[in-house]
Amino acid sequence: MVNSMTEAVGVGMLGLGVVGSGVARALRDKAATIGQRVGRPVELRGVLVRDPERQRDVEGVSLTRDPRAVLDDPRVQIVVEVMGGEEPAHAYIRRAISAGKHIVTANKEVMAKHGPEIVSDAARCGLDVAYEASVGGGIPVIGPFKLDLLANDISSLSAIINGTTNYIITRMSQAGLDFGSALREAQDAGYAEADPRNDIEGIDAAYKLSILATLAFHARVHPNDVYREGIGGLEPSDFRYARELGYATPLLAIGKREPEGLELRVHPAFVPRGSMLANVDGVFTAVQVEGDLIGRILFYGRGAGAGPTSSAVVADVIDLAQRIGAGPVRPSLAPTDANIRLRAVSDVRTRYYLRLVSADRPGVIATVAGILGERSISLSSVLQKEDVPLEEGGRYAEIVFMTHHAQEAAVQEALEQIRRLEVVPRIGSLIRVED
Repeated sequence: MVNSMTEAVGVGMLGLGVVGSGVARALRDKAATIGQRVGRPVELRGVLVRDPERQRDVEGVSLTRDPRAVLDDPRVQIVVEVMGGEEPAHAYIRRAISAGKHIVTANKEVMAKHGPEIVSDAARCGLDVAYEASVGGGIPVIGPFKLDLLANDISSLSAIINGTTNYIITRMSQAGLDFGSALREAQDAGYAEADPRNDIEGIDAAYKLSILATLAFHARVHPNDVYREGIGGLEPSDFRYARELGYATPLLAIGKREPEGLELRVHPAFVPRGSMLANVDGVFTAVQVEGDLIGRILFYGRGAGAGPTSSAVVADVIDLAQRIGAGPVRPSLAPTDANIRLRAVSDVRTRYYLRLVSADRPGVIATVAGILGERSISLSSVLQKEDVPLEEGGRYAEIVFMTHHAQEAAVQEALEQIRRLEVVPRIGSLIRVED
């Protein structure tokens, strides 16, 4: 407990990787500025690392491999968790709360899977959990949902929330690269991990959507509630058709409040070229929100990386330290509605882009259109490009169907029947259209 307005607020850290090192340097290099803003010094007391002997570019920091040296230190009032991964980070956060520490975390997986329970446990102890960096990195989105947007009934949020996938998609769209080449380029540039599964399969985006949807819709959303598709099936031709049809093709995280329940999904989507989200390129990310009072707003910026993420972490530290100095901290705990239902993806209604490769012979379009029509899926347009080479040999026609609004379950049923057609050796892509 900090008893004096001159006594330092102690910070302990868990992890000293790219983000952790950025946080440590900021606390050290900006100590005077932070102290002025808090009204007293803020001191980094110790950092938990795997190997204290390893050479690091952060000097003057006490390192330990013993978590008790940070979690049980009575001089530490705020524990900053920047380890990443679910465990042992989750266990350490719970232990820190039991020891009376406030929490700052950038851990999207822990907050997506356990966030409401962690926040509730902390609140019962008169403690707070700050996690601005867990979703947008340096883009402030958690704070606005917890305070500035509370007067709104949020109807929808749409987010390009993973910088790695957005970089890959941008390179495929603008440079005509195939997926493998764009991924290797992202890895060489340091934007993608050696194991990029969490990014390219949409897992990271699903974690972040879970956190945002929990706040926006006041519901308990778990990552398992989010329908998810990755970007590995996208091909250069999809981006060419998207441009021709007037769309961009981001990996989109979507949350909608419908009368039937919450709609939560992550997948590639066509968005109109004139929309705000269509112009979010490279490693930039954005979150678009629609509320009944505020209308449509967009949070945009370079969210990932040591600089932006450490900015959000240190800002949370400053905010908590200021509130500790003002007396007992009032936890920011918003109630959730346990009666909100989740909508199955099979019930979703939207428009669709369907690209398939077929034998170049009469009647194929009519056959496919008939299968779609049997399930009340009407077409808005059809494009055919002739003489498309296939890796397995031969040349075929490439046909693109754009539908009017249809039910997901009906579209999937139609696809199963189309796959059985001898004249359709391959279905290229099915992409939902978000107008």
